[in-house]
Amino acid sequence: MSQPADRVLVTKIGLDGHDRGVKVVARMLRDAGFEVIYTGLFQTPQSVVAAAIDEDVDAIGVSMLSGAHEVLVPLVTAGLAEAGADIPVILGGIVPDGDLESMQQAGVAAVLTPGASSAEVVAAVRDAIDRSRAARSQ
Repeated sequence: MSQPADRVLVTKIGLDGHDRGVKVVARMLRDAGFEVIYTGLFQTPQSVVAAAIDEDVDAIGVSMLSGAHEVLVPLVTAGLAEAGADIPVILGGIVPDGDLESMQQAGVAAVLTPGASSAEVVAAVRDAIDRSRAARSQ
């Protein structure tokens, strides 16, 4: 009997209406064997947390091109922590190098910037899921 596919929720938070990239990432992940749930545009951090818990996902991929990652992504990680949900968050999009440390401190498992290959995207998601599972099993 085969093991079920890892489930990944991909989302756009805030007023960022650029969704071509997140749709490409969703397809990359699907083609790599993940089950992908796409929430669509204009989500709130609270709706993402609720959807991730409701869908029992193994990871969350947040796509941000608006520059609002410093405000919105920590609200997602804090909401997950408050709910007791150990779900890794992978951030993709326009993230200046100077913001990488603050994203790590906010609990983001990985940051992918423009130009990341499909292999890098898949590896980052698999690694985040594997690290999360290893931490839970200790």
